[in-house]
Amino acid sequence: MLKVSTVKFLEQLKLNNNKPWFDAHRSQYDAAKEDFEAFTDALLKETAAFDASVAHLTAKQCTFRINRDVRFSKNKDPYKSHFALHITAGGKKVMNAGYYFHAEPNAAFLACGIWMPMAPDLKKIRQEIDYNFAAFNGIITSKSFKKAFGGLAQTDVLSRPPKGYEADNPAIEMLKLKSFIASVPLPKAALCSNDLVKLAASKFRVAMPLIHFINQALAHDVP
Repeated sequence: MLKVSTVKFLEQLKLNNNKPWFDAHRSQYDAAKEDFEAFTDALLKETAAFDASVAHLTAKQCTFRINRDVRFSKNKDPYKSHFALHITAGGKKVMNAGYYFHAEPNAAFLACGIWMPMAPDLKKIRQEIDYNFAAFNGIITSKSFKKAFGGLAQTDVLSRPPKGYEADNPAIEMLKLKSFIASVPLPKAALCSNDLVKLAASKFRVAMPLIHFINQALAHDVP
């Protein structure tokens, strides 16, 4: 669980997203950051119990800075109004599939998979789906996956089949995807629930076959 004070800090930061306010509330930020890192450590422990590939990670390898990169953004708010973590073998800087948790009051969610991989990695994932569609389809249509996530998100999709694939390919709807993500929203009350770690870990356990399928694809060489 997260402390009520952590959630309140994020709510106030959203209303006062400027450096003077942040500097004046630095101690609250430090406490909130420490709290989120403690939550991350607990979630890491639960996740590593079923996915040994992330057992070596620390909270600092999974959590993100509060500062926003505003160089190419119209939104010049200097800070994020959320805390987030990404658990994947190799740490957050490695572009692999993983488990994601987004702590933002009234906009919290957890997710799994890989978002908008670079063209070479996308090619590898598509090839693996094409070669092993029965296995991939079995993962995303399983009762447990549908219950946990509802299915893969259909937001980043090509309008036509990708180069090299025919429209009648049995896997064509999955091959059109540019991201392979599943997510589920979390109510604000869940952030301070005693069951938060176990809830997130239970969703991540269901997502593990998808994570491993994608990461095995990324480990292959594609001509």
